[in-house]
Amino acid sequence: MPISTTGPLSYGMQLPIQSQSTIYAEGWEAAAGPDDLAEIARTADRTGFAYLASCDHVAIPRRLAAVMSTVWYDPVATLAYLAGITERVLLMSHVAVVGLRHPLVTAKQYATLDHLCGGRLILGVGAGHVAEEFEALGADFDGRGRVLDETIDALKAALGPEEYPEFAGERISFGGLGQLPRPAQERVPVWVGGSSPAAVRRAAVRGDGWLPQGDPREKLPAQIARLKELREAAGVEAPIVIGAITEPLYVGEPDWSVGRRTLTGKPEALAQSLRAYAAMGVHQIQVRFRSRSRSELTDQMAAFAAEVAPHLDS
Repeated sequence: MPISTTGPLSYGMQLPIQSQSTIYAEGWEAAAGPDDLAEIARTADRTGFAYLASCDHVAIPRRLAAVMSTVWYDPVATLAYLAGITERVLLMSHVAVVGLRHPLVTAKQYATLDHLCGGRLILGVGAGHVAEEFEALGADFDGRGRVLDETIDALKAALGPEEYPEFAGERISFGGLGQLPRPAQERVPVWVGGSSPAAVRRAAVRGDGWLPQGDPREKLPAQIARLKELREAAGVEAPIVIGAITEPLYVGEPDWSVGRRTLTGKPEALAQSLRAYAAMGVHQIQVRFRSRSRSELTDQMAAFAAEVAPHLDS
């Protein structure tokens, strides 16, 4: 079910386990595996989360491994695995670094995924930031912004309804090459990630959605205003789904240290705080829960869905 720009505030989450940067990974994730990932996905599916998201890195250089870790599951494989054990939750790449691969390769992977999951894909894309990844794969790191712009346009053609898509750009061209199966959706939504001026412009001009990268609340209204200004100037009339990544959450009063930035407390108070995002013009929030185990995380997810979410539209 598509996320609406007119309905109540939607909520989704980045999957744990599949990416384990020390910036956000919990201690229990290091020993977790496919069964844990599956149970978290089933919980999200059962309790009404709008989407689950998976990151994209091919390889992490040693200079960044201490912070980023080298645990980064492949998003297509991960989402395809979860597609088979869920029924309604949307499946999103947040974000696929599509400049690392030829658009026809990306289109083949994600068209197949959308076909298999019955049209539940959201293709989140971003420019990437790890130079060594680009160098190892023969991709253009310095020109990645321009490459991404053209790649988005190429992907929109390659993920459309045509068996033989055609595209002609400055760097990328293809035609007369058939790809089946086609996506189940007539048009796969492309959401653009990033908060730099270039990323905001890219989302405004080319995106069906915008995925800011951790902008603090106080900066979001100006970013959203800029996004709308650029979209109007470009003559794009289609609505765009605006997202936000919330502060870490804990439903209830924790008996352990969850960090000073974490929002805690009674469900009504949490909902009141999160409704401020909707007041800014945000349509979907990406939530993350502090936890010490898989069971604590799934309990938090269920509590949020049952006790907080009903108040998000109050």
